[in-house]
Amino acid sequence: MQPKSNIVHLPVYQPGKPVEDVKRELGLEEVIKLASNENPFGYSELAKAAIINELGQIATYPDGASFELNAAVAKKFGVESNQIIFGNGSSDIILMLCRTYLAPGDETIMADETFSQYKHNAEIENARIIEVPLKDGKHDLSAMLAKINDRTKLVWVCNPNNPTGTIVKEDELTAFLDKVPKDVLVVLDEAYCEFVDEPGFPDGIKLLKNYRNLIVLRTFSKIYGLASLRIGYGIGHADVIQYMNQIREPFNTNRLGQVAATASIADDDFVTFCREQNNAGIKYFYSQFDRLGLKYFPAFGNFIMVDAKLPSAEVFQALLRRGIIVRPRWTYYPTYIRVSIGTPEQNEKFIAAFEQVLQEAAVRG
Repeated sequence: MQPKSNIVHLPVYQPGKPVEDVKRELGLEEVIKLASNENPFGYSELAKAAIINELGQIATYPDGASFELNAAVAKKFGVESNQIIFGNGSSDIILMLCRTYLAPGDETIMADETFSQYKHNAEIENARIIEVPLKDGKHDLSAMLAKINDRTKLVWVCNPNNPTGTIVKEDELTAFLDKVPKDVLVVLDEAYCEFVDEPGFPDGIKLLKNYRNLIVLRTFSKIYGLASLRIGYGIGHADVIQYMNQIREPFNTNRLGQVAATASIADDDFVTFCREQNNAGIKYFYSQFDRLGLKYFPAFGNFIMVDAKLPSAEVFQALLRRGIIVRPRWTYYPTYIRVSIGTPEQNEKFIAAFEQVLQEAAVRG
């Protein structure tokens, strides 16, 4: 049996290495995972209560339309219910976008170091991938605009960008959107937007009223801490969402995820707490990397990308032996590692281990 020829070369997505695997393989008692940008402070107590209350319903299918969650999101952001689509994480929304809008030979534009699932799903649809180099770790919107032609269907902007953590500001984004042809759909991935506390950072949902060719992606996996329950969503114009719903798989979000997300979106205090803790963690990492003389990208999500000045795979393995999991192997930044922001204790343990790795490498010379 032969699969489609255009998928045989595709890599399998590699998530951050699981804590359990590291403990088992290396015989470690304590392992700190700072690889997958998960929320180290857990999730809302409101979500926990909602999950417990829903346990008796596990034997029945979830609401295929996510009615209650849809209503909560629509109220939160002042949009209509027919502007929202939910998925099994925002990666599911990305898959639906590619399946809806890309045919063989169509073109899609993205940064050359950004969330891998844009490229992966476009390749499955046999579309032509146009990758534009980042500029100082940031989307080069002018260069991306110059690549648009009559074959372009989707343009991806990850803000903050994963893995570099950089942002484009509202004036830059709107200047770009003003020039994008109206028949080209711009996908603004705001998976980490709730962590950002920076003047001039755009709220993509508020931009929808001015740009019909815009769709905004968000998720409950990051600041809301519901990563294992897999709830992502897109907000766009009703015609875009309708087309996507036509190819959406039935029951693509689960019952526990729906009720947990519905409860979580009402807990502003939890979000504020997590943002404040995250900002403190970023400042701590800045101070420590400055002390160590290391270059890093400005961080606006819940992770930071730092230049270890060593092959990242080597640093990854050395940290792994010390019970710290980070994310290595970036195509255009081979000496950088991406580190999630943890609790203060986790951050301090990472810095201690990282400094040991750097010192040992310096001795080896």
